[in-house]
Amino acid sequence: MTKFGANACKQIVLLLAAIAALALGGLAQQASAQEAADAAATESAPAAEGAVDAVAYTPLGPDMIKGQPVPGGLDVQPQYSDIGVEAMGLHTGLVWVMIIISAFVLLLLLWVIVRYNKRANPVPSKTSHNTAIEVIWTVVPVLILVAIAVPSMRLLANQFESPPEDAITVKATGYQWYWGYTYPDHGGFEVISNMMPEDEAIAQGLPPQLEVDNRMVVPVGVPIRLQTTGADVIHAFAVPSLWFKLDAVPGRLNELTMKVNEPGIYYGQCSELCGARHGYMPIAVEAVPMEQFRAWVASKGGTFGDEEEAAPEAEVVPAAATDEAAPADEAAPADEPAPAA
Repeated sequence: MTKFGANACKQIVLLLAAIAALALGGLAQQASAQEAADAAATESAPAAEGAVDAVAYTPLGPDMIKGQPVPGGLDVQPQYSDIGVEAMGLHTGLVWVMIIISAFVLLLLLWVIVRYNKRANPVPSKTSHNTAIEVIWTVVPVLILVAIAVPSMRLLANQFESPPEDAITVKATGYQWYWGYTYPDHGGFEVISNMMPEDEAIAQGLPPQLEVDNRMVVPVGVPIRLQTTGADVIHAFAVPSLWFKLDAVPGRLNELTMKVNEPGIYYGQCSELCGARHGYMPIAVEAVPMEQFRAWVASKGGTFGDEEEAAPEAEVVPAAATDEAAPADEAAPADEPAPAA
């Protein structure tokens, strides 16, 4: 009996030691799970704070105006798009070609006037043909036209290249006499844009008859699939500083790619005679960084479609913590055999 009692006591001690080890292990696992949850919450806190800060959208002020008419300007407006920079280079080259040709023709006329007048040449020449000169004045203009045609056709091809698949779609609808901008990729909301009253625009330091109450906001450096249509008559969406012009025809949907390289405000106007107030339906394009664009979309009640995808991902850490804590819960019933022994 003594030996049996000693063995029983020994087994009870071993059983109690095993129970204590399991309990300590469960507490350690619970502590590690809690630390993991706290770390996940700490890592997600900056993101949440950044999201709150990103919601603070502020319209650009007059110091960010980059595309507008210049009083007394003789050249086209500075360009802020890839296609505009390319077109500006071709335009500058053609201007110099015109200057050189005009100067050359003027010198020829002056030379003929001085060399072949009646006083300097009393006996006129009876030459009727000069093969060399005729070949030159036929071939040289053809070569000049070919040299102009090659970059011109390349510019047209680039200008009408189809937008990429990931381009952001904006639909501009011309009304008599204002514009409506629809964002089908972000919930389909529409922004109505009317010309801002002149006194209000002047008070804010903005150009009168160009500023609007609601601008067309787009992200910088992102291809925009700009679609145009007319609700009543033919309008034309034109922004000179972005080298963009596209007719808005009722019953048709035209589209071109627009890409703004720098943040700023770019003004345009309807460029198709559309009625009595044709000159009072300006266009204002506001290009902002993507974070500000997302904030602006949210302020209009729109969505990017990725908000639902982000929600389940945020629940992964708590779920993992629960799975890790499961062995501790399963070990709890092991405390019950102690009273039975």
